[in-house]
Amino acid sequence: MTGSSDARTVELGDRLVAVRRRLDAAVEAAHRPPGSCELLVVTKFFPADDVRRLLQLGERAFGESREPEAGRKVASVLRDRVLRDRESPDPDDVPVFDMIGSVQSKKARSVARWARAVHSVDRPKVVDALDRAAAAALDEAERADPLGILLQVSLDGDPQRGGVVEADLASLAEQVVAAHALRLRGLMVIAPLHGDPEHWMAETARVHEVFRARFDDAAELSAGMSGDMEAAVAAGSTCVRVGTAIMGERPLVSQ
Repeated sequence: MTGSSDARTVELGDRLVAVRRRLDAAVEAAHRPPGSCELLVVTKFFPADDVRRLLQLGERAFGESREPEAGRKVASVLRDRVLRDRESPDPDDVPVFDMIGSVQSKKARSVARWARAVHSVDRPKVVDALDRAAAAALDEAERADPLGILLQVSLDGDPQRGGVVEADLASLAEQVVAAHALRLRGLMVIAPLHGDPEHWMAETARVHEVFRARFDDAAELSAGMSGDMEAAVAAGSTCVRVGTAIMGERPLVSQ
């Protein structure tokens, strides 16, 4: 990668400033404390060098969605950080990566090695696979903490978009709570493409409130992307997943 002033770094920096301003304004408009909504920069399809540029720009939390692309990228970035920090490690400066895409059971083992959390859990089979994988990763010291789990909610019942319908949320959550190597952190929503974003985010807020009445520790809500960030923050999102507004259009050939 070239220096911190190369054209791509400048482009990412400008886009990042604009998104940060939008997020800060949305948090203020919702009368929420500053910093109460995390920005997860979605770097899927983009090369490890872009993650390195974003690290230079001060970002530390990233979202990936495809394995093994994600695993290779995370390993490359973390290897650089280990070499750089060997003499003066700073635990607060370590980047974190969340899995935001659908997880295949056969790839759970590799995901559990690098993911801070998985945002897209919607099936009992995936819970079982991730629990086994996270337990193995803990035993082998590949991770230090239980794997965070967010249950993906389907607001319109469309099976093509993934997610579990509200009626099945509690039983899936109980399975996560009973798992040995997982920690239930909250819910994730991808708003349907049809309809008004404010309507879907209001529905998201309702589902989350009902869910938290039963699972009080699962306070996180991963909702909102480039196009509906403001509506999501108003609905209580604690994490917005922003890709296009920061990274630009995805490359024609993925790295």
